[in-house]
Amino acid sequence: MAEFGFNEHHQNEAINYMRFARSKRVLRLKTIDSCFEELKDSRLVEETFTVDEVREMLDGLQAVVRGEVEMELINTAHTNVLLLRQLFSQAEKFYLRLQSDISELENRELLEQVAEFEKTDFKTTDKLNQETSKPKLAPLNEGGVSELLNKEIARLQEENNKLKARLRTIESQAMSALDDKTKAERALKDLKKVQGEQQLAAQSQEITSLEDTVAALKEDYERSLCTSAASQKDLQENLISAKHELLRVQEQLALAEKELEKKFQQTAAYRNMKEILTKKNEQIKEIRKRLQRYEPSE
Repeated sequence: MAEFGFNEHHQNEAINYMRFARSKRVLRLKTIDSCFEELKDSRLVEETFTVDEVREMLDGLQAVVRGEVEMELINTAHTNVLLLRQLFSQAEKFYLRLQSDISELENRELLEQVAEFEKTDFKTTDKLNQETSKPKLAPLNEGGVSELLNKEIARLQEENNKLKARLRTIESQAMSALDDKTKAERALKDLKKVQGEQQLAAQSQEITSLEDTVAALKEDYERSLCTSAASQKDLQENLISAKHELLRVQEQLALAEKELEKKFQQTAAYRNMKEILTKKNEQIKEIRKRLQRYEPSE
């Protein structure tokens, strides 16, 4: 069977299957022979038969033989399917995909070679096969399959190493991104702190400037009271404008106080600033009272 590409193991398996097929074939032939013998013993008891009787006996024999042959063909087909199932299952374990060529099953030359093998080599290997175990397919362990498995294992290991390297790279990138995030949060916190301090200093400077402006306006107003009523009206308008500006600033200060209340409501600077504003408000009220005394009666 070397022309079929069979090694010793495959050749033994083929012989085992042919022996199985031959035993089934011999059993079925015996069954068919018994059908004829039964017909001879049960029906051929008379010396003469009519045409109808002969036709009836042949029809009955044909039905019996046809049933036996059909049963054998069906059983052979089903047995071959089970054999293919075993082969395909073993091939899948080694990541192999087997394919069959149905046209080769009717190759007359190959069929004649199988018949010749059955006549010659099949008989010479009977003794060897009797010493072997039961005809059962076993997993193959040949060089080609082992090489294929080694290549597949090497490929999987290489892919696994690539995945590990990629995982390490991603972990490094994640740690770097986490450090950058921490630094950014710290910088943002420091920036907010600096901005808060700058805003407080700017507001304090603005308050001081407004206090100086109010003091100067008060001084000018007092000096103008001694000159003329016209100057008094101008000073009053300036004072009203300054009051509006002061109210605007107070509104801004109120908004700023709401924003910085949580940070500065416990500080001494905040309390001092509040006392100063209270004093200034009292001074403004005093200025209003004095203005009312100098205003001409209607």
